[in-house]
Amino acid sequence: MKDMLAAVWHYRHFILSSIRNDLRSRFARSKLGALWMILQPLAQVAIYSLVLSRIMAAKLPGIDSRYAYVIYLMAGMIAWALFSEVLMRSLTMFVDSGNLMKKIVFPRVCLPLITTGSALVNNILLLLVSAVVFALIGHPPSAAMLWLPVLVLVNLVFALGVGLILGVLNVFVRDIAQVMNVLLQLLFWMTPIVYMPTIIPERLQAVLAYNPMAHIVRDFQNVILYGQAPGLRGLAVIAGAAAVLLVLALMLFRRAAPDMVDVL
Repeated sequence: MKDMLAAVWHYRHFILSSIRNDLRSRFARSKLGALWMILQPLAQVAIYSLVLSRIMAAKLPGIDSRYAYVIYLMAGMIAWALFSEVLMRSLTMFVDSGNLMKKIVFPRVCLPLITTGSALVNNILLLLVSAVVFALIGHPPSAAMLWLPVLVLVNLVFALGVGLILGVLNVFVRDIAQVMNVLLQLLFWMTPIVYMPTIIPERLQAVLAYNPMAHIVRDFQNVILYGQAPGLRGLAVIAGAAAVLLVLALMLFRRAAPDMVDVL
C-alpha cells in the first residue's frame, strides 16, 4: 500500500495532466464543450420532472414548495451520476487502456485515479450549477450542505471500490461489462431517486435497506432538500464498508496487475 501511495505522489503531474486531457478529449469537437457534462443530467431531470412531478409533488412530506420534487430528484441524480460514471468507466478502463499499458511504463494505479478524478470534476460542476438553480427557484443553500464533501467522498470511495473490482474481473471475463449495463439499470430503479420510498409496499422498503446507494442518495436528498444533516451512525457504517471494499479492491488489483497486460 505504501508503494502505491509513493507511486501516486511521484506521478501526480501525470495523473493531473491525464485528467485534464480526458476532459478535453471528451468534448474536443463539440460546440458546447464541457457544458454537456451539465446539460445532459439536467435534461434528464427535466424529463422526469415533466412526466412525474404532478404525481409525486403531493407526496413529499415536510416541505412546502412547488419545486420540491425537482429538488428531490436533482439531489438523487447528483449522487447517482457520480456513482454510475465512476462504476461504468472503471469497468472498462483497463480494457480501453490496453495499448497504453503495453507501450508506456507507469504505475497502473494511476488509471483508477484518472477515471475518478475526471468523474469528480464533472460531478462538482453539476453540483455547483444545481445549487445556483436551486437558489434561483427559492431554495438557497443551507448549513447542512457543508456535509456534501463528506457525502461525495463516501460515494466516490464506494463507487471506486465496486468499479475497480469489476474492472479487474472484466479484463479476464469480458461478459461482466455487458451484464453490468443491465444490472446498473435495475439498481437505479431499486434506488429511491425518481420516487419516494414511502410509496412502495413495506416489504419492498425492507429490501431497500440492503442497497447502499439508497442510503447515500437519501443523505444527499436530506442535505439538499430538507437541510438536515445525515444520520451519523448510518453514514459511518456506509463509509466503513466503502473503505473496506476499496482496500479489498486494491489488493485484488495489485495481485492481478502483472497478468492483466498479458491478457490485454
